[in-house]
Amino acid sequence: MEDNHLKRGLSSRQVQMIALGGTIGVGLFMGASSTIKWTGPSAIFAYLVAGLFLYLVMRAMGELVYLYPTTGSFANYASDYLHPVAGYLTAWSNIFQWIVVGMSEVIAVGQYMQFWWPELPTWIPGVIVIVTLAAANLTSVKAFGEFEFWFAMIKVVTIILMIVAGFGLIFFGLGNHGNAIGLGNLTEHGGFFPKGIVGFFFALSMVVGSYQGVELIGITAGETKDPQKNIKKAVNGVIWRILIFYLGAIFVIVTVYPWDELGSVGSPFVATFAKVGITIAAGLINFVVITAAMSGCNSGIFSSSRMVYTLAQKGQMPKIFTKVMKTGVPFFAVLAISIGIFLGVILNIVLPLIIDGSENIFVYVYSASILPGMVPWFMILLSHIQFRRNHADELKDHPFKMPGAPFTNYITLGFFTLVLIGMLFNGETRVSVIIGIVFLLIMGIIYFLRGYHKVDRGEY
Repeated sequence: MEDNHLKRGLSSRQVQMIALGGTIGVGLFMGASSTIKWTGPSAIFAYLVAGLFLYLVMRAMGELVYLYPTTGSFANYASDYLHPVAGYLTAWSNIFQWIVVGMSEVIAVGQYMQFWWPELPTWIPGVIVIVTLAAANLTSVKAFGEFEFWFAMIKVVTIILMIVAGFGLIFFGLGNHGNAIGLGNLTEHGGFFPKGIVGFFFALSMVVGSYQGVELIGITAGETKDPQKNIKKAVNGVIWRILIFYLGAIFVIVTVYPWDELGSVGSPFVATFAKVGITIAAGLINFVVITAAMSGCNSGIFSSSRMVYTLAQKGQMPKIFTKVMKTGVPFFAVLAISIGIFLGVILNIVLPLIIDGSENIFVYVYSASILPGMVPWFMILLSHIQFRRNHADELKDHPFKMPGAPFTNYITLGFFTLVLIGMLFNGETRVSVIIGIVFLLIMGIIYFLRGYHKVDRGEY
């Protein structure tokens, strides 16, 4: 152990891939079929709408981070511009979100490894993944960044290949004896909105959930070289790449296959590759999904450990979590989060004994992260409104202003509120929202019972 300060070890290419990889994860590879089930071909529009609102969140965060790049940035901003309890709840929401996501990813790895080794106990790959990623995160922030860079690269290349293959099928008949599929599947099976506005509305909650992680670059701000330049570049570049990859992948899926037949083709990613003659498609996509799951777990360890570190700096967690190794890594914070995610392995063993249908374990665990994952977005938008009031002079020459603020802040806040209301009305997502609300209430009560509101403000 050296001092209690983190080091700026992340390069520009790593920051951009971290933001990209944190968002394009298992939610897309495993969740696309569920979203399409709710709304049909209009899933394309759902991903577009949600993506544009997330872009506004990113721009609001970019404006804040450009002036004040700190570790645990959006928890700091919530504390400084709203109220210390807002920062506390934001930090804990992020910790809860990423531990839960990490657990779900560990469960997913165990399940997908059984593709090659059906008799392999699912807890064995889970333990290997946790130990490997914990070691990478404990080595240095640069090692974490390099792992995440290559994890993200695998996902990005796979999606690009899938889009290219899909376009070949749709427009040139590649793999379909030269008969172009065309665009008929977008409208011939009940129309573009076959489930109406209600189905589209319900699908939005699943789509928004799949974008979780896009705010991760806000946490990297304190450990990024030349943060102003790199954060600005990452915010501007990543959101458009995400939109292209998500929209491109969903467009191919609902155009190549009738949306109401997707349940019978298995993974649409596997089916698309197989259709153009890539016979190892199933094994290839299985490998990619495993790397996607490892990427999510890797991001979870990094993100939530930094929030533990910043809470400890504020005196709201044991001081031992502020200890930083010579390599600039908060050792005990990373270790604690890794152990927390290890509970996912335990869940993988215990839940099948309690709940019928072990194939649903991933959904049960992952869905609990949706509301806590949205809390940082709300806090970023609200903090940004107050930030603009407090720093009017500094904003005159600010080179990275959020478009249309504060009007766009209020519109985006309204959109996310509507999504949450829709989730409460949807039986498949209601429980996850209730879990999130209960969690926030419990943490709020703990904040006041422990007297944290009596402590002077300080950085998260």
